[in-house]
Amino acid sequence: MIKVGLTGGIGSGKSLISKIFSTFMIPVYNSDLETKLLYQSDNYLKDKLIKLFGNEVYLENGHINAKYLGGIIFSDKNQLSELNSLVHPRVKLHFEKWLQTKENHPYIIKESAILFESNAYKNLDKIIIVTAPDEIRIKRVIKRDSVSRNLVLDRINNQLPQEKLIERANFIIVNDGTKAILPQVFAIHQQLKDL
Repeated sequence: MIKVGLTGGIGSGKSLISKIFSTFMIPVYNSDLETKLLYQSDNYLKDKLIKLFGNEVYLENGHINAKYLGGIIFSDKNQLSELNSLVHPRVKLHFEKWLQTKENHPYIIKESAILFESNAYKNLDKIIIVTAPDEIRIKRVIKRDSVSRNLVLDRINNQLPQEKLIERANFIIVNDGTKAILPQVFAIHQQLKDL
């Protein structure tokens, strides 16, 4: 089975592309979603996060306080690094267990916003990069998350530039609002299932 990474900068449209792959009956591991679930279910991780960031890191309902945590990690690269050193090994272990249940598929997709930053790409066979012009990405995130332009720019600046992602890509999907997405995804799907 081929393990395919799917990434792109914030607001590029990774989740949309993942949904399209899943319509082709391809299993998709959404690292961001699974991480959020691990924040709630992994007691080891919970304890470490509270020690590192304080009780405010969790809401009363047991969910992670994403705005509080985001405010810390997107303004302090050392805190982001600390968080990543806790979370990435737990997500990697979870992904490996998930992978064992998908062996009858020609390939799987691992969607991750930080595929390279987390070194997750090292265990993957192919990489798909989703791109979009910065201004479109900024508008998408402002609309989706109801956040300020400056906050979006901070997040963009904490990620690898699109040019660096493109250099590492086996496949590129342009999600600029004008080029049709479905034919791009289908062409990649055909290539991957025939490998």
